[in-house]
Amino acid sequence: MQTDSTTKFPWLTLVLLIVFLVLAWMNFAPSFQARLRAFSDKARAAQSSRPPQEDPQPPARSAATAPVLDLGGTNEPVASGLRESERTNIAIYRAVSPSVVAVNNRTLVRGGFFGLQVFEVPQGSGSGFVWDRKGHIISNYHVVHQATAITVTFADGTSFPATIVGIAPDYDLAVLKIDAPADRLVPVHCGTSRDLLVGQSVLAIGNPFGLDTTLTVGVVSALGRSITAMTERRIHDVIQTDAAINPGNSGGPLLNSRGQLIGVNTAILSPSGAYAGIGFAVPADTVSRVVPQLIARGKVSRAGLGVQLLPDHVASRSGVEGAALLTVLDGGPAARAGLKGVTQTRDGRLLLGDVIVGINQIPVTGVEDLCAVLDRLHAGDTVALTCRREQQTREVRLELQELD
Repeated sequence: MQTDSTTKFPWLTLVLLIVFLVLAWMNFAPSFQARLRAFSDKARAAQSSRPPQEDPQPPARSAATAPVLDLGGTNEPVASGLRESERTNIAIYRAVSPSVVAVNNRTLVRGGFFGLQVFEVPQGSGSGFVWDRKGHIISNYHVVHQATAITVTFADGTSFPATIVGIAPDYDLAVLKIDAPADRLVPVHCGTSRDLLVGQSVLAIGNPFGLDTTLTVGVVSALGRSITAMTERRIHDVIQTDAAINPGNSGGPLLNSRGQLIGVNTAILSPSGAYAGIGFAVPADTVSRVVPQLIARGKVSRAGLGVQLLPDHVASRSGVEGAALLTVLDGGPAARAGLKGVTQTRDGRLLLGDVIVGINQIPVTGVEDLCAVLDRLHAGDTVALTCRREQQTREVRLELQELD
């Protein structure tokens, strides 16, 4: 049977039309989908930048109009669309992190056959920060203790060998020196610690566990703490913070919300050896007093009375409260003021001399109380001592001398 060709034409036309539409869609779809994705991404970005209703924020500002924090020289705008505290933290990190370094300490050990071979091995690591454009780096004394070679490494991986300019073991501070271009050195701006308040925000930047330029944030937890240095001497007016400080943070800066140095992170209180919420920093007022002396002389000038003091545990056995004088040095301020130390009778009994119970109207209950006051004074200052001898109390004025 013969089929009429005219009945096939509509079906053939429909097939050809479908093929044409498929080919056209294959060419058009990618560009359409790309435009659709771009539109969708733009919509999502606009939605994500809009603050939630329960936590209103001011309208987002462009980078050109975003506030620039006064951080002592940084003009880099802070990202907009964030909380004020977040913008502050970001700006401080950007401004100060180029100043923070890793300090690696190596020492020589003997080994091999009969110990005739000498090896240089890593001994420890910590943090530090740039003090000035002359290449001075501040760190902790315990970070560089017994080092035979020290390397300072910046966040970008650039390393420089360092030499020790001066150490202050009683304050757990050390000054290093590197030979680096001045434009490579960004000093940390030193603030003050005398006006700190518990609850103030603080930031710490360092290298905990070797993780370089790590930022942690917290508050001033307490003030006026005392910790023991490697020399067994007490460091006074220490700052306590809950900003996470771990091994490797030692020597790094503790900063206020203006990016200024308020302390040098030095120790933690932790049964496990890791972060437990209590860290300590040597106060900036101590740092700003000690560091210039280390740079100029390599050691710290301390004021003294010209005496040797009886240890507290010995004095307490005799029921003495105060700083008892053991020996008065000839020609010193205490000797010129007529103070007297421990003497021995003919039958061998020891007699106490003067016991200092106050200095500049501040009560003294032991040696540490006296040293805490003297730490803040200088040679040439005049002090008023309240002394007790044989149940009689008197006041003596004398001029402090520089200790050797």
